[in-house]
Amino acid sequence: MGESTIKWVMNRMPRTEDTWLHTMHPDEIRKVRAFHESFPQYAKTPLVPLRHAAKTLGLGGLFVKDERHRFGLNAFKVLGGSYAIACEIADALGRDIESTGYAELTDERLRAEFGGATFFTATDGNHGRGVAWAARQLGQKAVVLMPAGTVKSRYDNIAREGARVSIEDANYDECVRRACALAGQTQRSFVIQDTAWAGYEKAPCRIMQGYGTMAEEAAQQLREAGFDRPTHVFIQAGVGSLAGAVAGYYRNLYGQDCPKIVVVEADAADCHYRSALAADGQIRIVTGDLDTMMAGLACGEPNPISFDILQNHAACFVSCPDCVSADGMRALAHPQEGDPAVVSGESGAVGMGLIRAIMTDPACAALRDALMLDESSVVLLFSTEGDTDPENYRRIVNALPADCKNQPTD
Repeated sequence: MGESTIKWVMNRMPRTEDTWLHTMHPDEIRKVRAFHESFPQYAKTPLVPLRHAAKTLGLGGLFVKDERHRFGLNAFKVLGGSYAIACEIADALGRDIESTGYAELTDERLRAEFGGATFFTATDGNHGRGVAWAARQLGQKAVVLMPAGTVKSRYDNIAREGARVSIEDANYDECVRRACALAGQTQRSFVIQDTAWAGYEKAPCRIMQGYGTMAEEAAQQLREAGFDRPTHVFIQAGVGSLAGAVAGYYRNLYGQDCPKIVVVEADAADCHYRSALAADGQIRIVTGDLDTMMAGLACGEPNPISFDILQNHAACFVSCPDCVSADGMRALAHPQEGDPAVVSGESGAVGMGLIRAIMTDPACAALRDALMLDESSVVLLFSTEGDTDPENYRRIVNALPADCKNQPTD
């Protein structure tokens, strides 16, 4: 850990035709949010202002979107899975998703008309829990495959939603392939995966659109707090669907005034960073165990749909060791006096750890300058999960900071 470094690169990749940007247009996301609002469990998650931390770090504003409150599931992922499943059901019945909300989807007549189906997915935890929850809410079955090394708490959370769950002897990307193979052997099955490949693009697009609800809420809440827009958005990437969704929505919403999008990855699975470093527009894949405590980011193969959006609209790609996330977890759990605490898990807190490193570590000065972060900057972070691994969460937030050598490279 002591030799770990933060690595970064500004986006110099060639631009593409931007084929997928339109999928995250605000007109589309308003429809998605209306769908989510139809659920009795829906409530806007908090946008937490960290005023004292912002002042100490030399920022004009620092806000954290706290997703542990999302539908009672401790993470944001249910937004994508629920919308994609609902769209599959609506499509099968020849209905418009705009008129097929929670009440219609749970009506016994519609359930009888649709019948039963099984929804397959692979997950590091939060996506699978969201798919399992949504399938159960809508009277359907779910099968969830999880990678080697999955902690028991994440397995149990999915199993409690009634899904058939297994921990495989493989990494996340191989679990995706196995889930697809199982679906191909099962009658009346659907794959609900947050990454795309040739011939499988509709469901990943819908999952990304589902995440748009969170981005739209945050933009609205910032306006209510007196800020027209953020100047910088730090957003995590595993396969990149969330990062692409957020970047695409804000590019559509703010146009040329779009905030700088900073894509943050775990260094054990930094496929976006490596792709951006090569700067030729070609995707790089990271193989192996993808060993990081940031389980939700342990994905070595980018979603090509979201990658296309990020290639055109991300400002910077950053690869972070686990200790950056650990620092963010502690900073959010034990905030400065006057700031509220946020319970943020390993994949949720890395943005907080990174902005702290950028603004306080002399070794990060070049990155700070490249991003033009200063007292006029308004930074938006997304805490994408709460304490989804409670045992590790307690260990991290109660420990002394580990030695983490921040030496960014461009």
